[in-house]
Amino acid sequence: MNPIDWFILIVYILVIIYMGFYVGRSQRSQEDYYLGGREMPSWQVALSIVATQVSAISLIGAPAFIAMKPGGGLVWLQYEFAIPLAMMLIMLTVVPMYHKTGVISIYEYLEKRFGSATRTILSLIFMASRGLAAGVALLATSIVTSVCMDMPLFHTVLLIGVVSIVYTTLGGIRADIYSDILQLVILWSGAIICLWVLLGLIGNDPFDGMARTATDRYRVFNMSGSGLGDGETFGFWPMLVGGFFLYLSYYGCDQSETQRLLTARDAKQAQKALFYNGMIRFPLVITYCSLGIFLIPFLHTHPGFLNRLAGQSPDFLLPHFLLAYMPHGLLGLLIAGIFAASMSSLDSTLNSLSAVTWRDFLQKYFARFKTIPREKELWVSKILTVLWGLLCTVFALGMIGGPETVLVLVNKIGSAFYGPILATFWLGILTKKATQPGAITGLGTGVAMNIFVWQFFGKAVSWLWWNPIGFFTSFIVGYGISLAFPKERPEVSEGPQKGLEKRGLSPIYYLVLIGIFGGILLVCLLIERVLTGIS
Repeated sequence: MNPIDWFILIVYILVIIYMGFYVGRSQRSQEDYYLGGREMPSWQVALSIVATQVSAISLIGAPAFIAMKPGGGLVWLQYEFAIPLAMMLIMLTVVPMYHKTGVISIYEYLEKRFGSATRTILSLIFMASRGLAAGVALLATSIVTSVCMDMPLFHTVLLIGVVSIVYTTLGGIRADIYSDILQLVILWSGAIICLWVLLGLIGNDPFDGMARTATDRYRVFNMSGSGLGDGETFGFWPMLVGGFFLYLSYYGCDQSETQRLLTARDAKQAQKALFYNGMIRFPLVITYCSLGIFLIPFLHTHPGFLNRLAGQSPDFLLPHFLLAYMPHGLLGLLIAGIFAASMSSLDSTLNSLSAVTWRDFLQKYFARFKTIPREKELWVSKILTVLWGLLCTVFALGMIGGPETVLVLVNKIGSAFYGPILATFWLGILTKKATQPGAITGLGTGVAMNIFVWQFFGKAVSWLWWNPIGFFTSFIVGYGISLAFPKERPEVSEGPQKGLEKRGLSPIYYLVLIGIFGGILLVCLLIERVLTGIS
């Protein structure tokens, strides 16, 4: 990076911080800070959700996975198959219930439906797992960002952590959403520019280069492995079925994601945000996956560049390409986008951790916080954001130089909970007879089942299958215990089914999402046939 690139990056950082300061001036309450006053337009919420998914890891990791990683290739696209289907069910189930009950923390709903213990347990799980995951994500994104910025890893982690803390603390969730939209524009346009430069380096006929690089990496569909007993993680069925349950839990039952949906004016606007997410995400993924497709013939025709990567992780492929071939100025813009993507893995998490700490613990269990003046509530919320930001940053700094197994371990622990958490929410929303003892017993049994599969069948069973395994175990056990030990009267004043009485959007939206699902399969089939035919 030269002075021009550094100037662009510094200007971007200053703009983001000023945005947080400017937005924060209008905050008057917790609802302003955590939910943007419940007045965010659906398109802004949708773009923020899309941007959050495009972390520095996906932007840089996907092309590397397609072009270089062992066992990689366009099978990455199978991650996208389940998205439209998951959006449909989330729109129909949890979104109406969250908006109907008017919660800030989604775990408040669990107390309304089951009782205090269920809310507390799920809140603790969220804080522990998401706090650890935020530190892991900060370190993982900083590793590749440090290469782009040519900075020591320690300084990169510290810079990303501090900037994220500052603008998130000042501006709350509204600043996070605005910065996410800006990040998305920069990253998407930057990926297109990078693709244009790459095509120019390959030559006049990039498809001729593909014809000379016969490889299985151009195949999208992996129908040979089930992921059940064969250790095939990237098989079609584990990525479709397992991914479906993963997305249901992540988008619908994780505070860091659902908090954005609560910023919408009503359930209908939140449903539209998920609908737009189902439409926009795949074109974006195709854009940065195209970099991986054309990096394959590029590496074939540029062996000298390939030698520079010897002994390094494939994840460093795109950062080294940017440093070697992107014009200065454009390089600074792209690195600003990657820097922003690194921050997006942290900013919304800090806001949601602060919200859960305040609503589910301080305000619930400490009397002095129940009657605190509104202006002091806002200050406490910001202090909690700072504390969580410092904790996550220190955790990331402490893991520098540690074994990669620690990172893998934290992510797998999180995966063990997704299915059971989803089952707990759905027991409350979809059934009338589920009780708190049943929900808690089901949750514990589902997590125990996933840990059992992990310990004894970890290499044979894809981790994606943990999501449906944990879900069905928790749901069946939870409902069974509830029937075996019923309560004489309901634990909540409103039956769970009432949250589904008004589904909001026209059936046309759901038909379109089904069409998008079929369209994604068709596009992927065409891509595979064209590219394998060329090679």
